[in-house]
Amino acid sequence: MPARRRGLWEETCCEFFLGVKDSPRYWEFNLSPAGHWNVYRFAGYRQGMEEETALTSLPLSVRRRPDSLRLVLELEVERIVAADQPLEIGIAAVIRLAGGGLTYWALTHPGPEPDFHRRDSFLVEL
Repeated sequence: MPARRRGLWEETCCEFFLGVKDSPRYWEFNLSPAGHWNVYRFAGYRQGMEEETALTSLPLSVRRRPDSLRLVLELEVERIVAADQPLEIGIAAVIRLAGGGLTYWALTHPGPEPDFHRRDSFLVEL
C-alpha cells in the first residue's frame, strides 16, 4: 500500500522542488512509481532537512503504460505556503537502470554535477 517513505531518491523517483521566490526556503517532493511519497522542508540550500508534517498524505495516482509512466498529484499548496506567494519549481527524476546504476534527469543541470537543490534549476514560475 502506498505510504510516506524515506530514501525514495535512492531508486526510481520523480521529484519536484517548490521554492518561495526571493526566499531561501523550499520543499522537496519525492514520488515513486509504486505510489510512495515524501515531502521534505529545507530552511536553505540543503540546510535543515525535515519531513514536512503539514502534509500527512499526498493524493497521488500512478498510471503505467508500456511506453510511459504518468504520476498525477493534487497538492493543496496553501498547507505549506500562503496562496499569494510567487513560487519557483524545479522538476527532476532519478531513474535506476536495469543494470543497477542511477541516472539523473532535470529540466536543467546548471552545475558540473546534477544537483536538484540548486535554486537556479527551479525554472518554472507560478
